[in-house]
Amino acid sequence: MKQNKLESLVRGLFKQRNLLITLFALVTLVMLYFASQLRVDASFEKNIPLEHEYMKTYIQYQEEFGGANRVLVALEDKNGDIFNPAFFNALSEMTRKVQQIPAVSQPQVQSLYTPNTRYIEASEFGLEGGPVIYAEFNPAEEDPTKLANDFNIIKENILKAGIVGRLVANDFSAAMVTGQLLSQYNATDEEGNTSSVKADFVEVANALEQIRTDIESKYPDVNVKIIGFSKMIGDVSNGAEGVMMFFLIALTITAILVFWYSRSIKLTILPLFTSIIAVIWQLGILTALGYGIDPMSILVPFLIFAIGVSHGVQMINGVAHNVAEGKSAYDSAIIACAVLLVPGGIALISDTVGFLTLQLIEIDIIRELAITASIGVAVLILTNLILLPLLLSFSKFDESFIKATQAREVAREKWWTSLSKFAQKPMAIGLVLIGIVLGALGYWQSQHMKIGDLHAGAPALRQDSIYNLDTKYITENFSIGTDMISILAEVPNDGCTIYPVMKTIDDFQWHISNVTGVQSTISLPQVSKIVNGMLSENNLKWKVLTRDETILPETIGRIETSSGLLNSKCSVIPVLVFLNDHKAETIEKVVAATKAFIDSNTNEQVNFRLATGPVGVMAATNEAVEEAQLPMLFWVYAAVTLLCLISFRSVRGTICVILPLVVVSYLAQALMTWLQIGLTVATLPVIALGVGIGVDYGIYIFTRMVKFIRAGDPVSVAYFKTLKLTGNAVIFTGLTLAIGVSTWIFSDLQFQADMGILLTFMFLVNMLGAIILLPALAAVLYRK
Repeated sequence: MKQNKLESLVRGLFKQRNLLITLFALVTLVMLYFASQLRVDASFEKNIPLEHEYMKTYIQYQEEFGGANRVLVALEDKNGDIFNPAFFNALSEMTRKVQQIPAVSQPQVQSLYTPNTRYIEASEFGLEGGPVIYAEFNPAEEDPTKLANDFNIIKENILKAGIVGRLVANDFSAAMVTGQLLSQYNATDEEGNTSSVKADFVEVANALEQIRTDIESKYPDVNVKIIGFSKMIGDVSNGAEGVMMFFLIALTITAILVFWYSRSIKLTILPLFTSIIAVIWQLGILTALGYGIDPMSILVPFLIFAIGVSHGVQMINGVAHNVAEGKSAYDSAIIACAVLLVPGGIALISDTVGFLTLQLIEIDIIRELAITASIGVAVLILTNLILLPLLLSFSKFDESFIKATQAREVAREKWWTSLSKFAQKPMAIGLVLIGIVLGALGYWQSQHMKIGDLHAGAPALRQDSIYNLDTKYITENFSIGTDMISILAEVPNDGCTIYPVMKTIDDFQWHISNVTGVQSTISLPQVSKIVNGMLSENNLKWKVLTRDETILPETIGRIETSSGLLNSKCSVIPVLVFLNDHKAETIEKVVAATKAFIDSNTNEQVNFRLATGPVGVMAATNEAVEEAQLPMLFWVYAAVTLLCLISFRSVRGTICVILPLVVVSYLAQALMTWLQIGLTVATLPVIALGVGIGVDYGIYIFTRMVKFIRAGDPVSVAYFKTLKLTGNAVIFTGLTLAIGVSTWIFSDLQFQADMGILLTFMFLVNMLGAIILLPALAAVLYRK
């Protein structure tokens, strides 16, 4: 009776099908206009958990010490020696070009040519110093003797400045230009008006790549290496252009398979067409709400397309089955819509809720991804559960199609008979036990899953990408890189003149320097010891932190705030810690060692605070992801469980649907452990997605199955009848979507390849869970 009421409602809706399709067309045109205005929106701040304790430190001192969004440009001399005119011309030109990039903070650009790169030395007159490259230096000097002497002086100044390993390679084969990028900067238009402009980091990356091309073409003996957040985002954005190719490949494969499944061009085109409309609506609504799309979220529209095809195949399967029973296309579309509207709606609402739980993670890029995905899934309720059957109602099916469909359904019955044995007690109990063992194995392995990146370089890119090769070069030839964490010591004003304060900071530096994974460290006490040695004719015995608080100010008096080692009041003294990499294990060791020292620190004048720098951001992000993982999964499962209880009105039925999802979730996390894929901002959404997609299969199967059980059929018979109606669509969509996303494994983007592996696994194993474990659980829990 309830079904008849829903069918009557749908029939009334279909009477206005021309009007409804016209409205869908008009809305699609509007959404297409908005979608055409979509912009790539990459922001450094979106990638960090701004509410995290470490990031509050980062924001508080960002203006004084700069942010974590740095760019490092290394110039390598192919002959292995930077001291030649061509190299210094290239370095000078590179410095100017980096300074001219609008989003770069000019005062914080540093290279051998910038005035903030200075040396200090002791003389009979006391401490003296100056810029490493003095104003009179001319690399075009024609006198070879004078030029050689100038290079010797500059080399001595480099050694005096202590910048070997920082701005100059350890073997003098390369030199560095570093810059700090601003999220907002003041731009002046042609009329002289100044306004605040949001930095476009993709444009910054393109500008840096153009500079690389210009320098390398002009100076054949110079190689340029570029790393930093903006360059990584630019490379990801460029790689994302290849996503369209993979989408076309997946679309082609899906179209071929859907045609093979349906044997009808109309039934092939329509679900693909409505799924594409859903993507257009998604992107249009996103733009209308004022959002852009981040390069890291570029795959979401294609996931929406895949989910849309999944539900679309259920609809065409229902229509084809009704047509085979002798009903008209119009009536078949109405019945299919009435039957699938509730389970399909519940499944898509479950997907939407699953994505919305990502809002629990206080990282804007994940929250935007949650909004993007939730909009797309919600739109599918309209496009694939309403628009698709409306369009199908206009179809015409000839007698040959009906006979072919009937023949295929008869031929498949032997397969359904075999699969229905999964719902018979002897086999069902064994399958449930296997499921328990697999779940336990998955849980055990999932406990070894790491939070954060497990490989050096940018995890979003392949290890052999230009960016990661540049990162490897800089890490191997310099003592610094982008993998830096800064621990700030808050001290009283002029704390750098107080010996106990400086001694505590120096002790911490020694403590953290001995942690495995730390490449080098820099701090004000370290420089103070070097200068103190200078004051004593470079006697090694005097390269210590002086206890004399009348001499201590003299040892740090010439250290400028632009060095990043102190602020203007000397009330904050950072300890810069450069790491070999930013692997999760390395970050955990450094953070744990820092916290251990903080806990043991008895000097109340020194308050150590984590953390700034790129690795400080990563540490905060890793902790935010770890803290949100379990609450996110709890709310995902709570929401899906509640929706299943409402839909089935059965605790046993809900258990049948939920338990396979739990097993697959643990197995997916175990797979991440085996493949060394860390749980990061990029992979965390896949966990929520897996639950959402998995429940779709279960809901479609159990909605049909429970009706037969309640009608008095044994569980195996109920399952056999369910397979005749929807089993083919469930198995087909699982295989088709898995094949489609498996092409992502060959992407230039590592995070897309990782998602391809995980989604292929989830599409397949969730389908198998619904086909095998769900009926086995039903056979155990239901007596018949």
